[in-house]
Amino acid sequence: MNNLNQYLDVNPEVAQALAEGKPVVALESTIISHGMPYPQNVETALKVEEIIRSYGAVPATIAILGGRLKAGLTKDEIEYLGKQGQAVTKASRRDLAVLVAKEADGATTVTTTMMIANMAGIKIFATGGIGGVHRGAETTMDVSADLEELGQTDVMVVCAGAKAILDLKLTLEYLETHGVPVLGYQTKELPAFYTRKSGLSVDYQVDTPEELAKILKTQHDLGLKGGVLVTNPIPEEYSMDADAINAVIDRAIEEAKEKGIHGKETTPFLLAKVKEITGGDSLDANIQLVFNNAKLAAQTAVAYCKL
Repeated sequence: MNNLNQYLDVNPEVAQALAEGKPVVALESTIISHGMPYPQNVETALKVEEIIRSYGAVPATIAILGGRLKAGLTKDEIEYLGKQGQAVTKASRRDLAVLVAKEADGATTVTTTMMIANMAGIKIFATGGIGGVHRGAETTMDVSADLEELGQTDVMVVCAGAKAILDLKLTLEYLETHGVPVLGYQTKELPAFYTRKSGLSVDYQVDTPEELAKILKTQHDLGLKGGVLVTNPIPEEYSMDADAINAVIDRAIEEAKEKGIHGKETTPFLLAKVKEITGGDSLDANIQLVFNNAKLAAQTAVAYCKL
């Protein structure tokens, strides 16, 4: 497939692992450019890669650089993205062809990371939280492209649930309509990014990486299109107080409304606001949950390769 795709560059180490049937885990790059300041963003990205290696898998951080779709970045490329920061376009599905044609840079969201991982033949992807249905979407129609992608692209996404700034109930409804299984890792309850609880149920509780791998393989064997969503709660010691974080989110949403912020600007604005109000605690929680997801994704990728 790789030679068919004239726009795709698969990092040699990643290409070799895929050719030999070894475990590979995809990682997104929006967290590097838009998720946190330099140099913390680069340190976090490299640490996530290190965690994936420590569990026996090969990391493939994904981005668009100079109009090339990159599956697997070098240290220098990660450093470049980190330094460019917000100047890099946050690239969703609608941006992909334009950025490639213009030979521009793009940081991949959950959507575009899934797309490029799928082109490269990578089955498992670790992220922080997915996008979803925004609060008030019944009037704004603001629904993340991540959900649409999960409905059609064959990649397992390991996340800490959907970001708590969203309407989680409508997000689950949307995923159900698109036939996406929502699995809770060692939990029956949908985690809400900064917290382990949301009061909402997942479709199934799954307790081991081996079981996750088997579900993914079965999904492919049955020829079912679309992703599998694994929701992995933030570790207990880093979980934030649900009432406190929800009060902060309500304040941030009010402010976004007052300022007329909408579309793809909404999530970065709300996350930055939450970070500001919590004095940075939310960013620490965000980093820890990404580490935790990287570990589970690597363990699942290793188990998948044994099937």
